[in-house]
Amino acid sequence: MTISAGIDRAQAWALLQEYVKNPNMLRHCLASEAVMRAAARRLGQDEEVWALAGLLHDLDVELTGGDLKVHGLKTVEMLAVRGVAPEIVDAIKMHNEAAHGIKRSTVFQRALAACEMITGLVTATTLVYPDKKLASVRPSSVVKRMKEKAFAASVDRDIIRECEAVGIPLPEFAELAVAAMRAIAADLGL
Repeated sequence: MTISAGIDRAQAWALLQEYVKNPNMLRHCLASEAVMRAAARRLGQDEEVWALAGLLHDLDVELTGGDLKVHGLKTVEMLAVRGVAPEIVDAIKMHNEAAHGIKRSTVFQRALAACEMITGLVTATTLVYPDKKLASVRPSSVVKRMKEKAFAASVDRDIIRECEAVGIPLPEFAELAVAAMRAIAADLGL
């Protein structure tokens, strides 16, 4: 089933740039967009809708100061008044369970959480390589880093493992994420 996103990519990117000024956060959102598009393709979902959720998921991060008790809720308000599809708004709301205490339950919700979280692990893995280039990163290295709790300690491994709940085994998910991010490596500065 195809849904109308209620916003196009150019509008979403302009909105994101209006509210997010940190270049690293913008790169994280671009990486999340790419990984969500790849996950949607893998799962037979709407690539545009999933990619938009990835791009916009941290729209309010600077407005909320990254406070996990409220992060995502302001984005929900901002997107709802703009007529963005409820499915996108819901997935964005649910990527941060701490804001409302409700557990993720849909494939879209779990995929967004896992996809945006793995981008941090892939980026951190890239940055320990001598050339700091995604082209050098092996997906197996990302999987190996999952076991190292002190490495990229802010990356929640349990959230990344939600990939399994949507039907993508972790090794394949790491491969999907690395490939998606490699495709936009220039935009990511990696």
